[in-house]
Formats: sequence, C-alpha cells, structure tokens
Amino acid sequence: MAAQQSIKAAAPPDEIAGPPGASGKAAPRSDATAMTVVVIALLVAMEVGSRFVPDYIMPSPVVVAGTFWQLVTQDAAHVGYTLARLGVAVAFSMFVGVLLGLAMGTFTRIRPYLRSLVIVDTGIPALSWMLIAVFWFKEAEARIFFILTVILLPFYALNVYEGMRALQKDLVDMIESFRPSKLQILRYLVVPHIVPYVFLTTRSVIGYAIRMAIFAELVASAVGIGARMSFAQSTFRVDQVLAWTFLLVMLNMLLQAILTFVEKRFLGWRAEATVR
Repeated sequence: MAAQQSIKAAAPPDEIAGPPGASGKAAPRSDATAMTVVVIALLVAMEVGSRFVPDYIMPSPVVVAGTFWQLVTQDAAHVGYTLARLGVAVAFSMFVGVLLGLAMGTFTRIRPYLRSLVIVDTGIPALSWMLIAVFWFKEAEARIFFILTVILLPFYALNVYEGMRALQKDLVDMIESFRPSKLQILRYLVVPHIVPYVFLTTRSVIGYAIRMAIFAELVASAVGIGARMSFAQSTFRVDQVLAWTFLLVMLNMLLQAILTFVEKRFLGWRAEATVR
C-alpha cells in the first residue's frame, strides 16, 4: 500500500488527472457544432436587423424560410440546370486539365509552352472571358460551358503538374530500374500519385465554380439559379435573393460532403498524419 501511494505521488499530474480533456484543456468543438453556432448567430442577426429596417432591405428569417420553400418546390428545374452545367464543366475541365498537367510533367520540350499558355489563361479576368463568350457563341449553354471551362481548367493543369514534380526521385529511380514502359510508369506510379491532387483541386474550386456558374447564368442565360437571382433583383425581391443564397450555400456544403466521402473511398489506403 505504501509503495502504491508513493508511485501515485510520483506520477506526473497529467497521468492522474483523469481522461483527456479533464486536465483543463477544452476539447475541440466538432465542425458540426461550430457550423450550428454560426448559422444560429446569423439567423439571430437577421431577426434583429429585420426589426429595425424595412422588409425590402432585410426580411425576417421566417419570411426567407417561406420563400426558400417556395423556390425549392416551384423552381427546382432551375437548380437542375445549374447543377447539370456545373457538373459537365467541372468534369470536362478535370479531364483536359489532368491531360495538360501530365503533358507538362512528361514532355520536357513542350512543357514551357503549355505552362506559359496555362499561366496566361489564369491572368485573364473572368469578366473578360464572359464578354468574349457573348461575342463568340450564340447559344447560352455554349457560353456558360466555355466560361466555366477556361476558368477551371488551369487549376487542374497546374496542380497535376505540381503533383508530378513532387514525385520522390528515389521512387522514380527504383521503378525505372525494372525498365518499365511509359504506360506502366503512368499507370503504377504517376496516376496513384496525382489522384489526391485531383481531389484536392476539385474540393478547392467547387465553391468558386458555383459562383462562376451563377455569374455566367446571370449574364448569359434565361434559366438557372443565376437567371432567377437576376429576376429577383429586378423585381426588388430581396427575400428571394437571400433564399437562393442560402440554397447555394447548402449545395456547396452538400457537394463538399460528397467529395469528401468519395475521396475517403478512393484513398482509404492512405494513412492520415496528425501533428501532435
């Protein structure tokens, strides 16, 4: 008994203070809890603001919720148009961007020219591409597809190229010692290595892509969420603008959650490192 008491007295305070979190350090809040707090704070701010300004400036959350339900039930087709345009443009930009990134990382002779072309593309403002699309294309779908593609494609090309540059030289030398073909190197080394970069790029640009899609629809289409937001602005329906905005935020969160799930399924073999 005396020996046990002496060992307990000699133990560090952290070891006898109980489970983690009981030693004075607050456990980190989960993302869901933080998001709930932020949403509630925004709703409270809207409610307070609606009591001091007219409804055409800041409607109450109850009014916005009613408008939100009305838009979801009556204008669901416009949501489908926007999501379809977004999905096609992101998929095409991903496919072509990955090919360009692989070409930049593989073919040294054309690498400077392809990289210069991509960098020039990144320096052109989105508004310039939108104006150019209006002059070049007659159909609204072609305009929106062109705008989204030229804006999103460089992100994939540059990130895939940087992913190939990040390949470990020792690993490349080891695989080349077996004298594989170019196709085998691409299949067994390069593709598994750049898949995380493709997922990271998609998760990074999806919110930006949604904003660009809405902007393109606002100036180049009569259907879609952007077109409906433009109509709400012309009719001074701020409640509809806020309802569409909340819907876009929810769509962004849903798409991010889907991408996270798919990424975990594809990259379940990869161990996650944590800094302690």
